[in-house]
Amino acid sequence: MTSHTFARADINLSNWRARPYSTWSFQSVSEFVPSAVIRSARKQERPALDLGHFANLKVSNLTEETVGLENVLQESESDALVIMRDGEIIAEWQADHFDPDRPHIIFSISKSVTGLLAGILIDRGSLSPDELVSTYVPDALGSAYGDLKIRDLLTMTVAVDFSEAYLDKSGDYDRYRRAMLWNPERPDEPTPTLRELLCSLPRAAHEHGTHHAYRSPNADMAALVIEAASGQRYAELLEAAIWKPMGAYSDAFLTIDRAGNARSSGGLSMTARDLARLGELVRTGGNGILPRRLVDELWQGGNRDVWASGEQRLLYPGGSYRYFWYETGTGALTGMGIHGQQVWIDRASKTVIVRLASEALPVNDRLDQKVIAVMKAVSAA
Repeated sequence: MTSHTFARADINLSNWRARPYSTWSFQSVSEFVPSAVIRSARKQERPALDLGHFANLKVSNLTEETVGLENVLQESESDALVIMRDGEIIAEWQADHFDPDRPHIIFSISKSVTGLLAGILIDRGSLSPDELVSTYVPDALGSAYGDLKIRDLLTMTVAVDFSEAYLDKSGDYDRYRRAMLWNPERPDEPTPTLRELLCSLPRAAHEHGTHHAYRSPNADMAALVIEAASGQRYAELLEAAIWKPMGAYSDAFLTIDRAGNARSSGGLSMTARDLARLGELVRTGGNGILPRRLVDELWQGGNRDVWASGEQRLLYPGGSYRYFWYETGTGALTGMGIHGQQVWIDRASKTVIVRLASEALPVNDRLDQKVIAVMKAVSAA
């Protein structure tokens, strides 16, 4: 392995998300987890650029020093940065271990892609936000999703009793990750399929639609709804509705469980440049690929009062959440994933920025705020 001090044989399901292994495995997920291919136009990319004049941009690091952009990228365990302005890629940066031509897992930005697919089906009339999840997934009856409306699913205002604890090794989240084949199986406990696990999650006491709580299984349930409404598997729909029409250069990949259920909340891998191209669709109004009504709703945002009392309110004060996208309250839209993934879309400066990373911690609130400040500084530069 180029620029690595370990062997492939050192990496397995128990450590592939941990540094230093993640610096390689995040671009090789299909070696660990079964994956569906989302075919592209398979075009040859131009050679990677450098940071150009953005190398002179001064930003604040975690120790509150003012340093160059490249210093912050290196210190923050970044893998790559792509800056697109008015539809053209104008600057890039890659870590020594990063291959810009290989897809990189985007974790929960996958949710934002899932939201786009749901919006497409709603615009087609194949899916109604006022219908119940159980209309499309009858085996969800009796679970937290049985009496849930689609609109509340897409805003993460689901009353589900589930702990979003990424470092868990024995509870809800470990069981969830075993169901998606991301963690080693346990001989003392049978592993359910992802669908079986989702349809067994209990309801919380409060009413749906009243409280924003970020829970990854919600976006996986959205994939089951999307597949039932469209009559297509998730990867097939993404390929036909977005990936090929937008002219993606490289194939994307989606992790699946043993029954072929899509890990639509975090299992997508794609190149940084193709993620920027997807962000450009959202910036420009869909370009005939995404429905204009969907894009307008994304920029309008969701219920700010519900967001203001929800669990993520400190991430984007004054913001909101809709179709699994963050409306930041500062004129930008963003999708985010654990270990430092982000696509940032700023209409005012016609800018799309993609940062891919292999941060050691799944969530680092302080670092997240530094990266958000970098996104704003790059957009304004």
